[in-house]
Amino acid sequence: MTPLPGSLGTGEVLGWRLDHKRFQAGWDSGEGAFKLGGRWNSKGVRAVYASIDPSTAILEVAVHKGFRTLDTVRHVLTAFEIADPSQIHVVEIGDIPNANWLRPGIPSAGQQQFGDALLADHPLLLIPSAVSQHSWNLMFDPVRASGLYKPHLQEDFALDTRLHPPAG
Repeated sequence: MTPLPGSLGTGEVLGWRLDHKRFQAGWDSGEGAFKLGGRWNSKGVRAVYASIDPSTAILEVAVHKGFRTLDTVRHVLTAFEIADPSQIHVVEIGDIPNANWLRPGIPSAGQQQFGDALLADHPLLLIPSAVSQHSWNLMFDPVRASGLYKPHLQEDFALDTRLHPPAG
């Protein structure tokens, strides 16, 4: 597991997201997770999924869309600063009732309900990534976390072309 940033609770913590270009302005709406549900939220529960490093944010999107899409469709990388890192609730591996929830696969109803409860109790969450076992995801309900984060940077994303080489 990647160690938590040394500044957690005492300095700058950034969250990172990768979005399709058309969702650039609404990167923090939680609309996609609200409509479809996610690993840690049920349909109808608003959640913004991010990571605390850009590499994990890219992998989290690549696992669903593939490197071909990231190479050929415009995406935007967004970083945001957490105003008060002490507001982040850290969910350790041992806090998760079912170890399979941290493995790739379809989320269970129990897993989504667990996440719903965390989002209801905490404005910001750090939770282990299922894509990269040594990394952290940052999650929040944009309504509950309003005022606890602010945009830091937003830039066009360019995939390293070696990740989508020509066939043959």
